[in-house]
Amino acid sequence: MKHRKKIERRTFIEDRFEILIKKQKNGQATFNELTELDEIVNQNAAIREKILEEIQGFNSPPDKETGGEILSAPTKNSYSLFNQVKSFIGRLFSLKLSYNLPFLFFNKAGVFF
Repeated sequence: MKHRKKIERRTFIEDRFEILIKKQKNGQATFNELTELDEIVNQNAAIREKILEEIQGFNSPPDKETGGEILSAPTKNSYSLFNQVKSFIGRLFSLKLSYNLPFLFFNKAGVFF
């Protein structure tokens, strides 16, 4: 007895998606076909999930380590308490100067002080 190939049930949208993807990969797709492909992906959740899984497969690092060293992010130098207080006071006065610059040298009576 000969084993037959399993019947694959596909909708028109899935079939059209496959055709448009092949055209896109070959570089033969027109703007209208790319627009249609975009609409199919945005409207069909199953196809969108399939594409997202495929993208994750391309972006994920390989399972086998290549023996390369994993680089760590540079650590930020910690400041002493004195430097932190000095920085805070400097920021405090710079904000006060920037907001109150026109009123810095004159009081309400217009007298310079």
